[in-house]
Amino acid sequence: MRLLCLLCVCAFVTAPVSSNAAGGTGSANEPQYTADGKLIFPENYRSWIYLTTGIDMDYNPELQTMDHSMFDNIFVNPEAYQAFLLTGTWPDKTILVLEGRMAGSKGSINQKGHYQTSDIMARSIHIKDSAHGGWAFVGFGDSNTGRTFPKNAVCYSCHEQHAAVDTTFVQFYPTLLGIATKRGTLSPSYVKEEAAK
Repeated sequence: MRLLCLLCVCAFVTAPVSSNAAGGTGSANEPQYTADGKLIFPENYRSWIYLTTGIDMDYNPELQTMDHSMFDNIFVNPEAYQAFLLTGTWPDKTILVLEGRMAGSKGSINQKGHYQTSDIMARSIHIKDSAHGGWAFVGFGDSNTGRTFPKNAVCYSCHEQHAAVDTTFVQFYPTLLGIATKRGTLSPSYVKEEAAK
């Protein structure tokens, strides 16, 4: 399974511990961790807020040469979305889920365009959790517990240098970019990059 750092478009089974037991509010949409601190993939993410879909978006040259296309669907927990609408930035406990699905091109009556298949190629999370070190990228592969990418992974520097808001690629979220612009929360690096175009 292809692992991606979230929105650039990098397995262990243990008993789960709820965020409430770890000192959280107990919301079903807050981060959940195993007893040894691994993030648990949220099973209900497809009922969260859908933000956008990209196709074949990646900064890894090796993945850009793959012989198939992939859709990247982005979902965010509802509490974080509501906070963003009010403030133009992401609160603590934000969870952004990337679900990568294989693109099909010929099926049923479709012979030309692309559509999403049932084959999930990647699952990763970009999470903001101050109790676990702030923003982090977590890859899941086929497991329901994640592997946090080390801070020297390219996804961190890429997001820090190019993300529109708080290390997230809000520039690719068409319903949120205007809110961030209005609230004045666009990152200086993103504003400078856009001005240079």
